[in-house]
Amino acid sequence: MLTYNYENVEGPIYEYIYKCIKNDILSGNLKANDKLPSKRTFARNNGISTITIQNAYDQLIAEGYIYTIERKGYFVSNLNIVKEKKTVSYNIQIPKQPHYKYDFAYNKMNTDNFPFSIWAKLGREVLSDKKEEIMQIAPCGGLTELREAIASHLLSFRGMAVDPNQIVIGAGTEYLYGVLVQLLGRDKKYAIENPGYKKLMNIYQQYEVTPQFINMDKSGVDLDSLRESKAEIAHISPNHHFPTGIITPVSRRYELLSWANEVDGRYILEDDYDSEFRYNGKPLPTLFSIDGCEKVIYINTFSKSLTPTIRVSYMVLPVHLANMMYSDYSFKSCTVSNFEQYILAEFIKRGYFEKHINRMRLLYARKRKQVIACLQQSPIRDICDIIESNAGLHFILEINTTVSDKTMKGRLEEQGLHINTLSDYYMTNENIREHLFILDYSNIQIEKLSEACEIIYQCIKTT
Repeated sequence: MLTYNYENVEGPIYEYIYKCIKNDILSGNLKANDKLPSKRTFARNNGISTITIQNAYDQLIAEGYIYTIERKGYFVSNLNIVKEKKTVSYNIQIPKQPHYKYDFAYNKMNTDNFPFSIWAKLGREVLSDKKEEIMQIAPCGGLTELREAIASHLLSFRGMAVDPNQIVIGAGTEYLYGVLVQLLGRDKKYAIENPGYKKLMNIYQQYEVTPQFINMDKSGVDLDSLRESKAEIAHISPNHHFPTGIITPVSRRYELLSWANEVDGRYILEDDYDSEFRYNGKPLPTLFSIDGCEKVIYINTFSKSLTPTIRVSYMVLPVHLANMMYSDYSFKSCTVSNFEQYILAEFIKRGYFEKHINRMRLLYARKRKQVIACLQQSPIRDICDIIESNAGLHFILEINTTVSDKTMKGRLEEQGLHINTLSDYYMTNENIREHLFILDYSNIQIEKLSEACEIIYQCIKTT
């Protein structure tokens, strides 16, 4: 007969009995197919109500620890319990991000530049006016309101006439890259720029795709290297290549389109990640806007123009691929919350986004001039050249030194200064160019830059 000590029981008694029987089963005191006492017998012997025992038994049945046979009673289930329990260590190793006093390696947005008041105002309006819509599941391509707003923005800003249904919204470009691999096929040969954005290589490999690497020349992607790669999909950033800053001229763009048109199944993935920030002249036309054969997939993000933490990106598919997307993947839901989509849609439609871009373009152009002036007045002015393209949020600093990039970076990090080099972004160990340092200036403090230049100068002088 099952008996338990009911003194000092905390919580419901049925829960206590349930735990006691469960522990007896798990410890082996109660074995498979052992019969448990009836509810009335158990209740009478322990001085408690049958309802309490019924509740405990019902919970054990629901979790599968016991079973019942009509008119015969309750029995212990056969759980095939492993006798030896492994001790679990929760020593989970989460990589720690090093902290540097001078960190010029990544774009960081100054919180003073984000339109918090407008965003909050729109958020309150959306919560008030769109209660029902927020609670509905968004279609795989994203909300119609946001897709229409993006289509209107692309027409006015990039000269791209697109149907809103060609636009697919996702939580970051990394997610959209994965969608494209599934849409176009893992069996295709994908090519990425070398040097280039190394995270692309990691993403493609995660989807069991081994990317090919195509070399760059002064006009962008080298056509001979692209042909030699036998690639079917070319993932490129012609409007402002990262990290070199190369802007592909129109003649090379038409050559790339000709390559894509030579064979069925070839596509160009045009990554237009920071096209909003061009400081001289009009933005160059996108490959998508001059493509007449549905060979270009356009990708962009709000990470550079607003903030990376919003995690909203989008792609514009050729019509036949859009139809394929909705045919094969309409069972999926959009990965961006309705709340954020409605706020962003209103932010664009009411003209706030255009005003924000214009303000940030002026701010970054001013910051760029300040940084260049600081460099030209620093100790390294006679041993460095500034390589810029009047676009984007970074430029390259070429330093006249014989010290290797690896040695130089080690010396700088010992002094609390972190900066990336062009050599960090090569996919292979061939034809690597050294002594080219990438300076992200979007949130640089001029006083810190002056101190950093002195550190760089002293590290170069060190033999």
